[in-house]
Order: sequence, then structure tokens, then C-alpha cells
Amino acid sequence: MASRIKPQMLNREIGWLNFNGRVLQEAADKENPLIDRLKFLGIFSNNRDEFFRVRVATLNRMLKVEKGLYDTEINAKKVLDQIGEIVMIQEKEFQQIFESIVKEFAEHNIHIINEKQLTTKQGDFVRKYFQEQVRVFLFPLMISSVKDISTLVDKSIYLAVSLESSSSDAPPDYALIEVPTKAVSRFLILPKEGKREYIMLLDDVIRFSLSEIFFLFGYDTYNAFAVKVTRDAELDIDIDVSKSFLEVMSESLKQRKQGNPVRFVYDNSMPTELLKVLRKKLNIRKDDPIRGGGRYHNFKDFTSFPDLGHPELENWPLAPQRHPDINPNTSILSLMKQKDIMLHFPYQTFRHVIDLLREASIDPHVRSIKMTIYRAAKNSSVINALINAARNGKYVTVYMELQARFDEEANIFWTERLHEEGVKVIHSIPGIKVHSKLLIIRRKESSKDVFYSMISTGNFNEDTARIYADDSLLTSDPRICQDVTNAFHQMESSYKPYHYKSLVLSPFSMRNHFIRLVNQEIKNAKAGKETWVIIKLNNLVDETINKKLYKASQAGVKINLIIRGICVLIPGVPGLSENIKGISIVDRFLEHSRVIVFCNDNNPLYYITSADWMIRNFDNRIEVACPIYDKTIQQDLWEMLQIQLADNTKARILGGKKPNAYRKTKGVKVRSQQAIYDFLSKDV
Repeated sequence: MASRIKPQMLNREIGWLNFNGRVLQEAADKENPLIDRLKFLGIFSNNRDEFFRVRVATLNRMLKVEKGLYDTEINAKKVLDQIGEIVMIQEKEFQQIFESIVKEFAEHNIHIINEKQLTTKQGDFVRKYFQEQVRVFLFPLMISSVKDISTLVDKSIYLAVSLESSSSDAPPDYALIEVPTKAVSRFLILPKEGKREYIMLLDDVIRFSLSEIFFLFGYDTYNAFAVKVTRDAELDIDIDVSKSFLEVMSESLKQRKQGNPVRFVYDNSMPTELLKVLRKKLNIRKDDPIRGGGRYHNFKDFTSFPDLGHPELENWPLAPQRHPDINPNTSILSLMKQKDIMLHFPYQTFRHVIDLLREASIDPHVRSIKMTIYRAAKNSSVINALINAARNGKYVTVYMELQARFDEEANIFWTERLHEEGVKVIHSIPGIKVHSKLLIIRRKESSKDVFYSMISTGNFNEDTARIYADDSLLTSDPRICQDVTNAFHQMESSYKPYHYKSLVLSPFSMRNHFIRLVNQEIKNAKAGKETWVIIKLNNLVDETINKKLYKASQAGVKINLIIRGICVLIPGVPGLSENIKGISIVDRFLEHSRVIVFCNDNNPLYYITSADWMIRNFDNRIEVACPIYDKTIQQDLWEMLQIQLADNTKARILGGKKPNAYRKTKGVKVRSQQAIYDFLSKDV
């Protein structure tokens, strides 16, 4: 009877909104320090912008194209309506949280004030700051004189200004001013008054100084209201065989800046007439996605809230530790030759990776270095180390992914920089992204080539390594190194197939490989053996593999899910998934590592991977899953997974009647990220 139950799947967009709701919960959680709560509002806001730019934009496209080009089981109109309802609820909650945080700041004598709350002395300070630091970046658009303002910049905040005169019958006029947050800090710290500290947003600095901008027009009454346009960020890549892929991507990025609007947000207090004028000038129809919001937009800037010297209002520092096996002034290559090493970021320092690359760049016996780059840091020591290696005569090859969403321009810049230094740079073909994180170093030892590899769940990026929880394997195991070498050969030779002995690659075999392992657990369950699977991912979306997990649950396989983001599988459904439990952990670090463990008849199989279980990762990307052979590393991974499964502080229950309910258990309080930091620090 149970096998006849139709597999149930949560809509992926709703699943994503549930995830962002967990971020909003962290902003509301009064056990989190105030500044961190404010930063979670910034993360929530930035996440939501990207959701509209990518997912809502895709649904809008689905409404406009011929039936059959997209998944016909998805009712785009219905999903968009559901999104609208959830976004409205979350926006109301967002505003309430922000207001409560502002009040709590005031209780600590930190006051976030607007232009109407300034004293005379503060007003003089703000006016001087405006004249010296801000005014030079302001170039108003007079709406009555401009034919078309539909090219407003995506992600920028604008102030829509109404200009009126109290001494004449002249009709009001309107203007638009872009708030120059790229050139000037969003926050102005005002002089202290005793123990009282004051902060003002750049938006309000401009509001306070409107008379200095428009004094020529003869108006004396000014009001400004924030507006923002979010645009479709998907790239339309038109392949011209006469152009390089670099040229094609550069042109596509220019088109993105004029992408169709997917959302228009405005200050709720804006007068109806001004809103009507803006909609007309922006060519926004009544059925287009518009919504009223609060006084401020682009809360992502709050992730860079200024340091006011109040450490008690922020999370305690968790300084990255060195790995216990890697002492200062030690050859990392020699350590790798002795044993496998696994680095766990951000608990352990990313400097070990930089040191490894630096060592390889100057070692006279190293002949070549090959590396994949998906997202690099703004001032990348990784790139600099590769450049230094090339200068030192090493053969350096970088597989640079130009299609890394929102990092395309940065990767084009790094491509040109590497080319200048003689580094060989390879790019992907349209439709296939190289998302795997691989490094291979070839060293000449006793007249033969010896290889050293690094396989990671996250990017080779020292900035994100401070806040993303990832795992990276350093190994000289010939089984793995030969496969990494073949993976690079495959990328360099138009994806010529290779036989892999250890690594599992998509889009060639990854989905089928993991389905076979689940099938083995099902077989063992039917034979009465102990069976279980632990799956830790960012997203669990692929329908084929989810149906297989449902069958495993029905066969009696115990499955534990740790899914940070989207999970369309629904745990705990009687007759379908009662043997599946799922949690999501949202805390100070972004859970980004992907680890899968299979019972395998009590001979566990461990994998780390760059791939989430989604269609795009299985079918449209070069991804790698790497087996972990070292028993000590396996034991560490096991302990870390058990700590997370025991989390009763930051874990939310997936499935169930109430989305995002906190997982509460009796006994000792476990906050897994702190506990993992303590676990990894014990031997340092």
C-alpha cells in the first residue's frame, strides 16, 4: 500500500523562500547580538534581490514563451502568486524587526536617526559632509525633461524627489537622484554627544540637503522617497562563431544591465501622483510586479555596518586555527606525501592553501600547476600565487569559469590578468559550467612525476573562506591524483570521456552513482541488515534522486538530511518518508560543505563533493565527488556530522506542518558551529 503513495515534492521556489525565512529568523532572534541581527537583515535583503533577479525572472519568462519550453508541471502564474503572498508577509516581518533593532540600539545609546531628527549642530556637520563628500557624485534627472527613465540601474537606490513652491502656483516638478553607495559609505557616523552615539544613512544625508541641489528652481518644499528596480539577471548568450567566448560573455553582461524589470519597489508613503508619474516613465503596467515598502531599500549594505567599538554587540570572534598537522615553516607538500589532510573552513585558516601554492610556485622541482577558479577573492592571493608560479617558470593552467553568476565581470578581469602573465586560461562552453574545485601540482621526484591534489567543496577564495563552512582534501593518493589529472585532460580536450577509478563526475555519472549506492542500501534493508545514509548539502532538488530516497525510506533505510537551503523532499510523511529526518542549520557561518556517507553494510563510504543534488549540478555542470579513504578524516567527518545532527539551537526541522520550526530537544544545549570549532581546536 505504501509504495502506491505518490511522491510529494515541495515547490523549489517556496523551498527557497523558506530558507530565506530562516535567515530572517536569525535577525529576529534576540539571543543574537544586535549588530549581527542587523547583518542578517542585510543577508536576507541581498538573498531576496538575487531571488527576484534569477528565479522570479525565470518564472516571468515562462509566462511569455511557448508552452513546452519549460517544465509543464510548473504553473508559473500560480507560483508567482504564492511568491507574492510570502514576500508580502516576510516584508512586514522585516520592517518590524528593523524597527525593534533600532529601538534596541537606542537602549545602548546608539541612535540611528534621520534628517528630521538632527540638532542644529548635527545639521551643520551633515551639511559640510554633504558638500565635501557627497554632492560631487549626484546628477539628478528631471523627470519632466527626460523621455525615458526605464534604464534605471539594477541594484541601485534612487530617491524620487517632489519639488513644490509655497509662494507660487507653479505646478510641482519631480526628479530622480541615484544614491551613490558605490562611491560613498551608506553610513555617516555623527559626532558623539556625551555617551550618545549617532548614525545616519546616506539617503537621509541627501534628503537633508535637497535645497542645495535644487536651489536654482525656485522651490522651497522638498520630499524624497526611495525607489528601486530589480532586473532580470539571466544572460542571453548568442554564440557567434567568429567571436571568442570571452567576447560573447562580455557582450552578454552589457545586455544584463538593460534586463527586463522583475520588481519595482517604492516607499509606501510616496504620493499617488508621483507614483503614477514614475510608473508611466518606467513603462510599468498595473500587472507588473510592484510593491510598497519602507523608507529604506538595499539593506544588503547593513552587512557592512560600521564598527562603533562595541564588541558586546557582535558575536564573539572565532579566529581560524591552524591545522594540527601543519606547523609553521613546514613543507605542506612533504606532509601531503605522508598522509591525507583535510582542512575545514572557516574553523581552520585558509592561509594553508596560500602557503601550499606559494611553496609550489618556488619549489624548483614543481613542473606544473593546474587549478579551477569559479569565484576568486577581490584581491586574490590565490591568483597572485599562480602568477608568481608562471613567472618562476612553472607551466600554469587555470580553468576560469566565465559563467559564475554575478562574478562574470571579475572572472573576465582575472582572465586578462592571467593571460598577461603567460598563464594558460581555458574557458567553458555555453550551457556547461565548471563548478568543481580542483588543484593538481606535478612535481619531478627521482626522475618521475609525482602528483599532489586538492579537492574542495567550496571556492578557492580567501574572502568567502572566512564565512563559508567548507571542506578541502589535500592528498597525494595516486588513485585520486590520477583522476584529477584526467579531469583536467577532459576539460582541455572538449570533454573527451575518461574512465575514473575514484572520482565521480557530472554530467557523466554522478546521479547514477549515488542512485546505485542508495539502491545498495535498499537491498541491504530488504536483507535485514543495518542501513542508513547521511546527506549534507546546500540544496536537495533533483526529482529522480528524491524519488529514490522515498523508496529507500519505504524499504526501511534510515536517512538523515542536513540541507541548508532548498529541500523539495518532504521528510516524515507516513507511508512515504517516515524514515527520513531533515534539518537545516542557519547560523553565523554559511553552511556550504557537501558530505555524503553511506552505511554500506557497516563499511561506510564517505564522499565530499562540489555538487548539490539538483538537475543543474547533475546534468549541466562539471562537478566532482571525491571518496575519503583516510580513516582519521572519516572519523572527524563523522564527529562533525553527529554534532550537527544533535544541534538544538540553530537547527530547524524540514517538513512538518510549520515551516522553519526550531528543533528543540532535552538535555545539553548544542550550537553545532561553536561545537565544531571547539572540536577542531582541541589538538591545536
